[in-house]
Amino acid sequence: MANYCWIIYNGHLKGPKFRDFAEWLQKAAEKQNVHAEIVPNNHLLSSYSSDGLGLHSMKKENLPDFVLFGDKDIHLARQLEALDVPVYNSASAIELCDDKIRTYQALSADRLPIPKTIAAPKIFPGAAEIDQQTFLNAGKSLHFPLILKEAYGSFGEQVYLLDTPKEMLDKIKEIQDRPFVLQEFISSSRGKDVRLNVVGNKVVASMLRTSLSDFRANVSAGGKMEPYQPSKEEQYLAIRAAKAAGADFAGVDLLFGPDGPVVCEVNSNAHIRNIYDCTKINVAEHIIEYVLHTQK
Repeated sequence: MANYCWIIYNGHLKGPKFRDFAEWLQKAAEKQNVHAEIVPNNHLLSSYSSDGLGLHSMKKENLPDFVLFGDKDIHLARQLEALDVPVYNSASAIELCDDKIRTYQALSADRLPIPKTIAAPKIFPGAAEIDQQTFLNAGKSLHFPLILKEAYGSFGEQVYLLDTPKEMLDKIKEIQDRPFVLQEFISSSRGKDVRLNVVGNKVVASMLRTSLSDFRANVSAGGKMEPYQPSKEEQYLAIRAAKAAGADFAGVDLLFGPDGPVVCEVNSNAHIRNIYDCTKINVAEHIIEYVLHTQK
């Protein structure tokens, strides 16, 4: 029986919300008689030598039974997996969810309903000239207004609603070499979406998020939240999206498309305080129960 785990968060990120997620998981683990140690990623340095892989200044017998990985330090997650420590979510799931281009690639390969999306080509830093016509053709096919979404970003940031071709080209020039996608704007879902927390094969909590002042509904961007009872179709879609991303647990965001729900994003490290405040459901307890069941 697994009785010792690490909960990893990023030790260099300022503000309490990143450690907050770790503390929720710690409390839920200890309710299940699991000793859970919160560890910042900067206290775990991967080491490589001719003797093999390791963690600097740590003996292998001191490794935990499993790790709850609340960070995006993919190299550390892979190192732990290479040391035969089960990691939740897996390094590959975290990496896929963190990169929105890879996320949409996986969702599209599984034929899930998503906004029409076009990935920008790789642009190296200092490129003398950007091929504007390629982007103008892509924008025309998606129609304006459209969404430009950077591949890496959280809490609704790095997402832009652009009304004209000029706005699109100006934004591309501004972000330059940062990877991004152009995406169809689902106008029927302006300022509203649904967050569903999936654990294993079950939706354990969900909330409706709305904003009267922003096309995004993220609570961190000023959106309001209320409990929401998802339809069977929405639950099925959220579970399929999490599985397509390879995630054991995830926060899946759905949009209200004109013909039914549409997957917007899959978040492998979704924070859970807001959904608790909204629904009084502690997602952390479901995560711990799921992980312990898989450890048996």
